[in-house]
Amino acid sequence: MTITITAFAQSPDRGRGLARDMRVRWALEEVGQPYAVRLLTFKDMKEPAHLALQPFGQIPTYEDGDLALFETGGIIFHIAERHAGLLPEDADARARAISWMFAALNTIEPPILDREMPTYTERDKPWYAERLPILESRIRTRLDALSRRLGDADWLHGAFSAGDLLMVTVLRRLEGSGVLEDYPRLSAYITRGKDRPAYTRAFDAQRAVFTAASA
Repeated sequence: MTITITAFAQSPDRGRGLARDMRVRWALEEVGQPYAVRLLTFKDMKEPAHLALQPFGQIPTYEDGDLALFETGGIIFHIAERHAGLLPEDADARARAISWMFAALNTIEPPILDREMPTYTERDKPWYAERLPILESRIRTRLDALSRRLGDADWLHGAFSAGDLLMVTVLRRLEGSGVLEDYPRLSAYITRGKDRPAYTRAFDAQRAVFTAASA
């Protein structure tokens, strides 16, 4: 049975590869697993059928036979556990890669989202200009540590892993913000991730949905 994931029928990211189904698409491409995509409108996402799969009415979801999953971290961990290519075989190296998965979602992503959301909802507020440097300072504290840890290595620990996949997609949310300009090592790291053939296939597939919806 073919794996089925859900994605936006009309993504608010306008085809930039930032919607979270991109993470799952990339993981499936890395491990060579075919998948189908069920596109949902915002109305569909609040219907009982989808809420039975994703109780918070978000995307993506993952279905494989009787198994239904939500949350990209959990989905990608399942894919990486089930298929070779995203986690090392050595137990200790595997545990370290999993730690980087958590770091991407729990340590790096929250301050990035804290900065991102006000740009949509508070840009016209009088306090926006004062608040933005505070939010960016929190991000830079995390990026300083991450850049030091990465150093001159290609990936966070050894070979490319699910930890790198999630970290690259999280860091991409800063593209165009000006923040990454001060972190050449992290910018190069993102480029290495985007240069992977599996990433390109996933990005092109997601971009095609936006192109079709805009036609």
